[in-house]
Amino acid sequence: MIIHSLLDTDLYKFTMMQVVLHHFPGARVEYRFKCRNPGVDLAQFAGQIREEVRGLCSLQFRDAELAYLRSMRFIKSDFVDFLGLFRLNEKYINIIPQPSGELEIRIKGPWLHTILFEIPVLAIVNEVYFRNTQKNPNFQEGRRRLETKIAQLQEAGLGDLKIADYGTRRRFSKDWHEEVLRTAAARLGAVTSPPVQAPPGARLPQLAGTSNVLYAMKLGMIPLGTMAHEYLQACQALGPRLRDSQIFGFESWAREYRGDLGIALSDVYGMSAFLRDFDLYFCKLFDGARHDSGDPFVWGERMLAHYIANRVDPRTKTLIFSDGLTVPRTIELYQQFRGRCQLAFGIGTNLTNDLGYEPLQIVIKMIECNGQPVAKLSDTPSKNMCEDEKYLAYLRQVFEIEQPPA
Repeated sequence: MIIHSLLDTDLYKFTMMQVVLHHFPGARVEYRFKCRNPGVDLAQFAGQIREEVRGLCSLQFRDAELAYLRSMRFIKSDFVDFLGLFRLNEKYINIIPQPSGELEIRIKGPWLHTILFEIPVLAIVNEVYFRNTQKNPNFQEGRRRLETKIAQLQEAGLGDLKIADYGTRRRFSKDWHEEVLRTAAARLGAVTSPPVQAPPGARLPQLAGTSNVLYAMKLGMIPLGTMAHEYLQACQALGPRLRDSQIFGFESWAREYRGDLGIALSDVYGMSAFLRDFDLYFCKLFDGARHDSGDPFVWGERMLAHYIANRVDPRTKTLIFSDGLTVPRTIELYQQFRGRCQLAFGIGTNLTNDLGYEPLQIVIKMIECNGQPVAKLSDTPSKNMCEDEKYLAYLRQVFEIEQPPA
């Protein structure tokens, strides 16, 4: 089996799932898979993917895993009790090969019982694809590339620059993912949980942590994550009215976490719509914001200007960059914004799937909640995903977003 533990997923799946349990337990949703690489035949692997998903649905949380989740201050006891009874159900996922070579994967059912499918299913598709297309992987090339990244970070002389692993969903394989983390932790130093006081003069650790909960537990690292797009998208159907759905999502999050996990995702409706809603109250309430589409340098400057306009010192706030990062791009962003705010960087595919092969650009996105379409209007139009063009047009009108050029 590719997935051996239900903890082998991103932390934000659990933080969102807790909100669903406490605030939206009756919500029903639908997700759809998409591969953005042209001409990739995934349909031929449908049988193998089904078998792996069947194995995934046989898993339950182990006592040690539940104890680890319970140790996090923001995870509540009743949620852990629920997870103790939880299993993914195969009836909620359909994997259908298409004559074109495309693979259709649809996940439909109660949000509470389907939210944990996304990350492990994407990891399964990746690993099945690469073990069939690269039967003798060039791990030496992968190690060489990883050493180059580590050297770039060390030689930049930026001791307080930290990166984090956000690469579970598009990793080459689970074993490679673990090797990357172990190597990076050994060479860069990792921030540990609980933190260990470094001796005077010691090199500051440059690996801030990982979004993967299993490896955080296994390797003693910090698990990282807050919310994903699906949470704010679902609020389009769950809030009082569409125009207030982003505000409703942030307020519901704050009610659940009471100051913890205070990073707001900024690109569900584009940056301008985010800034209109992210007023003085949210500027003070949230610890910062995360970038995931559009020009990161422009985004960062707009965020800093927005804080200043709202009389909030940006040096007390955190900007997280997580969109298609490489180490050189991370260093550039760090050099532009260092000293002006707190900074964090999440590197995904380029960290966990860089062996010289073209990585798959695959996603699973929510497209419906409670029987109505939901969507995001990203600052990168190619990231938009919705099956209802009329709804997309209506969303643009409600949030005053211009139609992108054809």
